Amino acid sequence: MQRREFITLFGGMTATWPLAAHAQQPARMKRIAFIHPGMKVGEMSLSGPPQYRAFFQELSRLGYVEGQNLAIGRYSGEGTPERYSELVRDVVNTHPDLILAVAARLSLDFKKATTTIPIVTIVNDPVALGLVASIARPGGNITGVTIATELELIGKRIELLVEAMPGLSIVGYLVSRSYWEDPRGAAAREAAKRAGISLRAALLGNVFNEAEYQRVFRSMEQDQLDALMVSDEAEHFTNRAMIVELAAQRRIPAIYAYGDFVQVGGLMAYSIDVPDTFRRLANIIDKVLKGANPGDIPFYRPTKFELSINLKTAKALGLALPTILLVRANQVVE
Repeated sequence: MQRREFITLFGGMTATWPLAAHAQQPARMKRIAFIHPGMKVGEMSLSGPPQYRAFFQELSRLGYVEGQNLAIGRYSGEGTPERYSELVRDVVNTHPDLILAVAARLSLDFKKATTTIPIVTIVNDPVALGLVASIARPGGNITGVTIATELELIGKRIELLVEAMPGLSIVGYLVSRSYWEDPRGAAAREAAKRAGISLRAALLGNVFNEAEYQRVFRSMEQDQLDALMVSDEAEHFTNRAMIVELAAQRRIPAIYAYGDFVQVGGLMAYSIDVPDTFRRLANIIDKVLKGANPGDIPFYRPTKFELSINLKTAKALGLALPTILLVRANQVVE
């Protein structure tokens, strides 16, 4: 089957949608809209980060072949939250069979925009966010993966920093204002209080771009931080190499929410098993495309967690990490 692809611009946001001539479309072609708040559309593929390789490989195992029985429209908000609502409207107007939305902001906007198109998402706590009424029986047109344990993971990351750096006193928290002001920010403050450390928010504005990260890291220089924690917001993942480099320039030990940060030079990460989680997303999508009601499908809760450590970075920072910490690590970069 011959296909062609085109790129449409939405106010600085990028989208790609594979199309086929109507007469040539297979009768059972399914159309998915895949939306990420910040990642480039070129990375949202089999050749992208490990979680997307796992996702597309699982779709293939389940019998979906892009261009034959599956069409995927890829969209990016390019790290500009104020434009997400416009992107959401444009996506809904294409009337896909299913929407895969990454992160809370986009998912909430999609909930407001459609009650009929099935939405599969990955968010921290869909009940606390007001996305669904129940994790076990979501109701409506939304289901997906909940990282409800993220609130616990925040506390675990602080504990790991304290374990790696005895005498730790002041920790910065790279986070957006909306995140800092919702239950996740409250959980971070409570975890810091229990650990006996001071947590200072390094607040990002309305965009997640190089200039904004540079501004925030400059502001952190006045705080005399002992270490840095980076929130799990999807926009950070897109900018992981930049964040790691800015932390390295200022010699700030940092812990992250994804192991990919460690692979590009970050010190430590404690996270869910992200590739496994995206395989679960593919299975949920399969159920919905085969006719299951999203509201009847329970949100999946990840049960696998990983500690990643970069010894080369630790050495560059002059940190002698405790042996017991290294033994517990699932991944060690040397």
